[in-house]
Amino acid sequence: MRTLGVLLEKEFLQLFRDPFMPKMIVFFPILVMLIFPWVATLEVKDVRVTVVDQDNSSLSRLISNEIEHSAYFEFQEVAKDYDRALLRLEEDRTDAIVSIPAGFEESLLKGSPKKISISANAVNAVKGSVGSQYLTQITGSAQQEFLQEKGIQGLSVPEVTVTNRYNETLVYRNYMIPALMIMLLILVCGFLPALNIVNEKERGTIEQINVTPVKQSVFMLAKLIPFWVIGLVVVAISIFTSFILYGLVPSGSWLEVFLACMIFIILMSALGVVVANYSSTMIEAIFLMFFVIMIFVLMGGLLTPIESMPEWAQYFTFILPSRYFNTIMRATYLKGASILDLRLEYAALAAFGLIFGLLAAITYRKRS
Repeated sequence: MRTLGVLLEKEFLQLFRDPFMPKMIVFFPILVMLIFPWVATLEVKDVRVTVVDQDNSSLSRLISNEIEHSAYFEFQEVAKDYDRALLRLEEDRTDAIVSIPAGFEESLLKGSPKKISISANAVNAVKGSVGSQYLTQITGSAQQEFLQEKGIQGLSVPEVTVTNRYNETLVYRNYMIPALMIMLLILVCGFLPALNIVNEKERGTIEQINVTPVKQSVFMLAKLIPFWVIGLVVVAISIFTSFILYGLVPSGSWLEVFLACMIFIILMSALGVVVANYSSTMIEAIFLMFFVIMIFVLMGGLLTPIESMPEWAQYFTFILPSRYFNTIMRATYLKGASILDLRLEYAALAAFGLIFGLLAAITYRKRS
């Protein structure tokens, strides 16, 4: 234990000798939580809309007015004809066209309404599809309002009550904040241990340790424990910052959040050691870790749902620990799930931690 204490003291002194490190530990998670929840979003706003009003009735004007005053749209103009509006769409000066046919109001009152056509620029598939859905809802609600004002009840559509569970406000950043915490841990607890060990390789100091009677397990713990502590500090700062800025706190147990984070921190730091063991230079370590991080982030369900991936990719995600950690964090944060509800995910995460720990020990022994 005394040897471990001496080595830990050396590691902490070495880490904090660089004045940049304490600043990074504190300000990096704060900046990520301050900026990225606003920009890493799939919420669609400011969809530019052009209306082609061939009916010129009170109903068509009501629809145009509803679109103009919606927070999701940027009303462009009421075009004289469809060709003019289509030209604006082709020149990327508008995102969607709402075309109201002639005689639309009259046909609605007769009970056989003509169809409103919506043409959306789907180069950005998310903006195109979601924007079209918003426009469909607005035109439908405007027709409903018009019929109620006319006192025509027989043609009204039954009201549908929607209840949003777990994220009642439908704020996308609540969904992204747990994923951002995972990305922080991947970077801090995966990258830093790998670069730290490879740096010692390049300077030759790790060879001096190898010829001493220091046990391999003691050396590995001395290398990893500082990053475990840093990882937990980053998690605490991230949770506190997300609460202060957005009022978001875990619906489930705080202890279970930290337990899952601790398992993932150990897992990622062990993976960082494996990468360092197979790297001779900093450049090699950076490229290897970048490759791993890209796979963990893009295929772990952090940015896009796993269910929307190709079938082969969905099967591949079963060997990614980020898949299970992402499920734990989002379910605990938003749904209030317990460790019993997520026992399979916890077990998978712990198994990956054990596998990576063994790989770190075996690969280090081969290169000692």
